[in-house]
Amino acid sequence: MTPTHLPGRVAIPALPEQTRAPRSPTLLDAFNTASPEEAHHLLLTCLRSLRWARRVADHRPYPDLDSLQAASDEAAYDLSPGDLSEALAGETLPALPDGMYEAAHMALSAAHAAYEAKFGHSFVICLDGLPPGEALNHVLAGIRSRLANDPEDERVVAAEELRRLAKGRLVNALGGAGL
Repeated sequence: MTPTHLPGRVAIPALPEQTRAPRSPTLLDAFNTASPEEAHHLLLTCLRSLRWARRVADHRPYPDLDSLQAASDEAAYDLSPGDLSEALAGETLPALPDGMYEAAHMALSAAHAAYEAKFGHSFVICLDGLPPGEALNHVLAGIRSRLANDPEDERVVAAEELRRLAKGRLVNALGGAGL
């Protein structure tokens, strides 16, 4: 029986293994092969939840950054209220660009204090992709609008912001999207 060929299609055989160019090791490769303690340490710099870090580390190796980010999201969606409280307790006020006016810093500090008094944890907001000059206005507007939330609604918003922060921090920790 002769093989059937589809018109317009050309079969291209795969290159033998020995002729393929070797792939350079990446930071993702280093993360995949790191000890559990090293992986946990790196992950805790992205999100300060022991359960999240353990889950993400335990599912290694990851074939690519997209898979790692998907695992990060899944683990973040599964945080219990206690895990969320632990992660929020490890957050600090977002860094703002140098050169902001003292009055702006005072306004931010006052808004942050009001937020902490109402919700009992640090305000978290992801500023990824935002031009530095817009960070202060974005943070202030975010705090002011979120102060109107009830505590349960705000926990949902804060959990989503933590998830976004963790993904961005993972990308930064592993050398960016060009792994």
